[in-house]
Amino acid sequence: MSGSAEIDIDHLKQWIGHEETSSEQLTQALVQRFLATLDMPADEVALNSPAPQLIHWCLAQKAAATSELGEDGHPRKGGFLPPVPLPRRMWAGGELTFHADPRIGEVVTKHSRISDVTVKEGRTGVLCFVRVDHEISADGRPVLSETQDIVYRDATSTPSPEGAAAPALEGAHRQEIMPTPALLFRYSALTFNGHRIHYDNPYARDVEGYPGLVVHGPLQATLLLNFAARLRGRALKGFSFRGASPVFDTAPFHLNAEEPAGDVMKLWTARANGPPGMMAEARWT
Repeated sequence: MSGSAEIDIDHLKQWIGHEETSSEQLTQALVQRFLATLDMPADEVALNSPAPQLIHWCLAQKAAATSELGEDGHPRKGGFLPPVPLPRRMWAGGELTFHADPRIGEVVTKHSRISDVTVKEGRTGVLCFVRVDHEISADGRPVLSETQDIVYRDATSTPSPEGAAAPALEGAHRQEIMPTPALLFRYSALTFNGHRIHYDNPYARDVEGYPGLVVHGPLQATLLLNFAARLRGRALKGFSFRGASPVFDTAPFHLNAEEPAGDVMKLWTARANGPPGMMAEARWT
């Protein structure tokens, strides 16, 4: 595998089994900021009321000092995550099973474990995938099981050019989203995400080679989940998503959804005449 000789996969696999636990109270203020960022109604933000799904991504984030951040704005490698010697790091996808609703005012605890580290050859070069399993509880009650896939790539690889992939189909249901810099900045702040591709346009363009700011994968996933819940009229039991191509702030994009097949609905994001960005599946069983 070309380029993979620089990656000591046996060394990185020693991180499999590493665990960490973190906790944070789910406050009314956080819920209000989450709903405001996503332009969602904030009618019931009372203590002990159910919290919005996927708000746990805004909780118990590692509070690395600013001096400990790398050039890209991420915390420097090592510690819980393995020190993968590839500089570009992004969230590739994940799968979630919802057991119960966390409630506002409860203490949410995230127990994380690295379950796999693999190296593959992609279209843009060598890729290293780290899989992390999370068990989320609220005041001791299990509320969510999640698998998260993180991908690392080389700095010399470049994003796919516009129009390289076939345009996405239009969904039976669509909603336009304007990915303003304010939206991306506020979501970065909510999730304590310092990755500069989401708020620093010169860095995203001149260093990482993107045409504009990159819309967060978790933000797209959150928008798709809420879109599915509104269309079906009830909260989800399961949700999976996978990034297919980047989405940028240079133009609006659409949330797309098929008509549900039983208790399963396919969803995706896409710009006008652009390829699928985030692919997702919502489940109600």
